Amino acid sequence: MSTKNETANVKQERAARLSEQLRANLMRRKSQARARREGAADERAEGITLAQAPVRTTEDDEA
Repeated sequence: MSTKNETANVKQERAARLSEQLRANLMRRKSQARARREGAADERAEGITLAQAPVRTTEDDEA
């Protein structure tokens, strides 16, 4: 059975690890936001374009 001291140590290590991951994620997101501001405007069409159904010909019907 673990002692209170070991349990507290495990909790501190977990908190430190999560804190480091949070800082890294924040830095990554800030970097992405800066890159978006500095880059050219997004030229993609708004929304999702639907896939077009293939055009059927009479040759397809005969096969």
